[in-house]
Amino acid sequence: MAKAFGFAATDASAPLAPFSFDRREPRDKDVELDILFCGVCHSDLHTARGEWGNTLYPSVPGHEIVGRVSRVGAGVTKYRVGDLCGVGCLVDSCRHCVSCNEGLQQYCENGWTGTYNGPEQGTGANTYGGYSDKIVVDEAYVLRIPDGMDPAAAAPLLCAGITTFSPMRRWRVTAGQRVGVVGLGGLGHMAIQIANAMGAHVTLFTTSPGKLEDAKKLGAKDVVISKDPAAMAAEANTFDFILDTVAAPHDLDPYLNMLKRDGVMCLVGAPATPHPSPGVFNLIMKRRQLVGSLIGGIPETQEMLDFCAKHGIVSHIEMIAMADINEAYERMLKSDVKYRFVIDMATLDKTAA
Repeated sequence: MAKAFGFAATDASAPLAPFSFDRREPRDKDVELDILFCGVCHSDLHTARGEWGNTLYPSVPGHEIVGRVSRVGAGVTKYRVGDLCGVGCLVDSCRHCVSCNEGLQQYCENGWTGTYNGPEQGTGANTYGGYSDKIVVDEAYVLRIPDGMDPAAAAPLLCAGITTFSPMRRWRVTAGQRVGVVGLGGLGHMAIQIANAMGAHVTLFTTSPGKLEDAKKLGAKDVVISKDPAAMAAEANTFDFILDTVAAPHDLDPYLNMLKRDGVMCLVGAPATPHPSPGVFNLIMKRRQLVGSLIGGIPETQEMLDFCAKHGIVSHIEMIAMADINEAYERMLKSDVKYRFVIDMATLDKTAA
C-alpha cells in the first residue's frame, strides 16, 4: 500500500479536515496519477454532509480530477508516465452487463464504483476521491486530457461537462433547435456553451436578472426571467429540448409548458428532496417527455473532452487552496462562485495529515 494524504469528512456534521490513508499499489492495468487539480461539485457537499443518506465515512470527496501519470502497471497500454489525464465520477463497473458492453458504465446493472463513496468491485470497500495528492485507477476508466486544454479549467468537465453533454447527445440536439437551460451555475454554464457549440438557439431560464450578461457571453441568445409569468407565457410550446440543472426542488410545470409537441425536458440537477410532482396533462396533451440523465460512460466522456477542446470550451473557474474547502462549500450553497471551484492540489499541506 502507498500512503496518501487528503481532506475528509468523518461524519455528516464535521468540517472536512486533513486525513491520511492508503492507496493500493498499481496493479497490472492500473495508472497512478499525481493529482494537480480537483473540481468541487455539489455532489461532494451532499455526500460529505450525508444528505443522500448513503455516505461511508470517512469520506474523501472529489470526482473532477486532473493529474500527471506517475506510475503505470506492467500491462498498461494506453498511458505512460508524464501523460496529462483525468478521472471522472466512476472508477470501475462490472464490465460484462449490457450497459457496460455498450460503454454506458454509469448504468451498470450490477453497480458501478464511484470515485468516492465506493463500493469497490469485488470487495465492497469504500473508495476515496480527488481531494488528495494521488489516485490509482484502472486504465479503462482514465481519460486523456486533450493537448492545449487548460488542466485546471478542464477538471470540472469530468462531471459538469459530461452531465450536460450526455443528454444533449442522447436526445440529439442539433443545429437550429431551440434549447432551454434552467439555472446558471456549475452545470448550467457548461450546458449553454455545449448547446451553443452544437448550433442550437440557447435560452437561459433564471430567477436572477443579473445573470443576463454572463449568459450572453457564454452563448445564450435569450434570457427569460422565470419569475415573470408574462415572459414565461410568451415562450410556451416553442422549445425542442430543456435541460434543468437546478439542484433544489422547484415546480417543473412552467418548463414543461415551454416544450413543443414531442419535446424533451431532462433533469440533471439532483436536489436533496424531491420536486413537486408535475401535472400529467402537461405531458399527455403534447406527447412531451420528462426524462433524467446520469453523467456519461467512459467513451462518451472522452468524446466530450475532445468536443470541448475542438470548440474551445472549458469551465469558468475560481481556484482555491485545499484549506479553503469548507468556506467554498458555504459559498457554493449561496451560489457565490462563477462557476466552479477548483482546488489547486499543490496547496495540500501533507504535514497536517
